[in-house]
Order: sequence, then C-alpha cells, then structure tokens
Amino acid sequence: MKKLVITIAAVALSIASFGQKINQEVSKVNWTAYKVVGSSHTGDIAIKEGSFKVKKGEVKEGEIVIDLSTLNSTDLEGEWKGKLDGHLKSADFFDVEKYPTATFVLKEAIKEGDNHKLKGDLTIKGITQEVVFDSKLQKVDKNHVLEGQIKIDRTKFGLKYGSNSFFDNLGDKAIADEFEIDFKVQTI
Repeated sequence: MKKLVITIAAVALSIASFGQKINQEVSKVNWTAYKVVGSSHTGDIAIKEGSFKVKKGEVKEGEIVIDLSTLNSTDLEGEWKGKLDGHLKSADFFDVEKYPTATFVLKEAIKEGDNHKLKGDLTIKGITQEVVFDSKLQKVDKNHVLEGQIKIDRTKFGLKYGSNSFFDNLGDKAIADEFEIDFKVQTI
C-alpha cells in the first residue's frame, strides 16, 4: 500500500512539475498570410507535442512544438493548393525537410484579469526570437484552454521570399512580412 501511495504521489508531482499535456486532437492552430496588395491565404498546422502549467489560475510554464510537415492551406483546392503547400514547405519559406518543427518556449506570463501577456522564445528555421502576445485562459472541466493570436515577422526568421523589405519591384507579388497565428490549445 505504501508503494502505491508513493507511486501516485510521484505521478502527481511529475504532472505538477511539467504541466498538462496539450490535447493534439482538439487543439487548433490556424494561420493567415497576406499579400501587400489585397489577397490572403489561410491554413492550419498540427501540434506535434506540448504542455503548459497553470497554478492558481495563472499560466506558469509552457512549451509547444509545431509539426511543419502538416502545413496546410485551407483556402485553395487542387493544383493551386498543392503548389502553395509545396512552396511554403520549400527552402523559400520554412524549409521543412531541414527544419521539420517550430517551437515556442514560455519565459514569462503576466496575468491581467482573465488574460495573460505571454513572453517567450519562438524558434523557426533554427532562429530564435523573443515574441510577446496576449492570450486568454479558461478552465473547462479539469482541463485548461489557452487561446489567442500572435503576429510574427517572418523575415526575422529568415523567411524573406517575396518581401518588399529585401527585394525591389515586386509589385502585386509582394508578400507582407507579418503573418498571423490564431491558436486554441487545450490540455488533456
């Protein structure tokens, strides 16, 4: 009996120390990228793994790993969808063959009511930059849901293709430097 209690305590301590795993099945990560003139593309991407820790209603720790091989446009179909998805995975953009994942590691969370200002290190293509963004935390049954939006300047991670900041005379082919990620992650 003593062994069982110690085992249960060790498991509880392990969960408390590392946070709750992110439920990959119900969590959503969507992206929107814009051309400088007019149009945009939307899509989704899968979470490979991750967890975050909540203590007394405050986010304390967190890490998420994104599987870039699942990069998927949702606004196109057929041949054009295949071309865009392939181009985004190529060395022009995310270079998925060489860099199959992107990661975010939380460094600090400041609670402001139900909202949290999250600060952490985002790594894309082997380049790490600090990012800051707002999120909202909710409790659903025994789990937590963290959702928000982050704007990312892709050029800071070496994704310079089609950027007016680096190339001249792109006209309506220019792609905005920033893209948006909308996320809603839920723990198991």
